[in-house]
Amino acid sequence: MNGEIFAKLEQKIQDAVDSIEMLKMENEELKAENARFQQEREEWEQRLGGLLDKLQSLDSASTSDNG
Repeated sequence: MNGEIFAKLEQKIQDAVDSIEMLKMENEELKAENARFQQEREEWEQRLGGLLDKLQSLDSASTSDNG
C-alpha cells in the first residue's frame, strides 16, 4: 500500500515538474515575442514622428507663404 501511494505521489510531482518546465518555455517564448513587439512599436513611433515632422514643415511653409 505504501509503495502505491509513493508511486502516485512521485507521478504527481513529476507531472508538476513537467508543467513548470512547459510554463517556463512558454514564458521565454512570450518574452521574446514581447521584445519583438516593443521593437516594432519603436520603429512605428519613429516613422510616425518623421511623418508628423514633414506635415508640420509643410504646414509651416504654406502658412508663411500665405502670410
